[in-house]
Amino acid sequence: MTETRAGFVALIGEPNAGKSTLLNRMVGAKVSIVTHKVQTTRARIRGVAIEGDTQLVFVDTPGLFAPRRRLDRAMVAAAWSGAADADIVVLLVEAHRGVTAGVKVILEALNERAGGRPVALAINKIDKVKADKLLVLTKELNDLYDFTETFMISAEKGHGVDTLRKWLAAELPKGPWLYPEDQIADLPLRMIAAEITREKLTLRLHQELPYQLTVETENWEDRKDGSVKIDQLIYVMRDGHKGILLGHKGETIKAVGKASREELEEFLGRKVHLFLQVKVRPNWLNEAERYSEMGLNFKDGNK
Repeated sequence: MTETRAGFVALIGEPNAGKSTLLNRMVGAKVSIVTHKVQTTRARIRGVAIEGDTQLVFVDTPGLFAPRRRLDRAMVAAAWSGAADADIVVLLVEAHRGVTAGVKVILEALNERAGGRPVALAINKIDKVKADKLLVLTKELNDLYDFTETFMISAEKGHGVDTLRKWLAAELPKGPWLYPEDQIADLPLRMIAAEITREKLTLRLHQELPYQLTVETENWEDRKDGSVKIDQLIYVMRDGHKGILLGHKGETIKAVGKASREELEEFLGRKVHLFLQVKVRPNWLNEAERYSEMGLNFKDGNK
């Protein structure tokens, strides 16, 4: 009888280091929000991958950065909590940015928080620098922290990802699988649907709207014909934000709704009827219920 293995792998790093892209590449499906903007992952999103007889449960944590607001603090707490719960931690560092001040802060914190668990280094976006620079960066990082193993990868293009996944699979503890074989994520579908719409909003609005919006799936109705009706609320903080979000004659919200619906249909494999409503809630960043919907702990945002 073949022995199975299973365990949790936390992906940590600065915002935009490529954690969500790596998670999606490992799982082979899109389970985490990926945009060109930083700090897009708010909750720890688990994606499940199979490598041989090993089930790898990836935890894509929010980027680690200097928090300024309650939401920032809750996100950073979620990131470190994800690392603390994992069997193995993988730190992603962008090859072209190197050892930034933010990376140094994470390395210092790892000395306190890693708790003896293996920490692998994944230098990402290796296609952006020359080989000699990669060697210098590898030495510099390993001098700062005693990594169990170092990998050179491009999460976007897939280079080195299989090697990293095979190593992780061999390092995880022996034991039964934690999730059914055909499950790729443990986020509720309602939350995945909200994340997809939030991603489309972020991509569409670029710099126009700050991070002061959130999306919640208010209603999910499975219909007899096999389709699903999804009602979502988009909370913004000001009337002006609502105007930007709606766009001229409702063009922006229509485009976002169409893009989100198409991706949801592909993800769910069935017809989706998506209805979006925009509401102004000036204080949503200080409402515990909003944090629960995002999978964050409201109290973690306390100073």
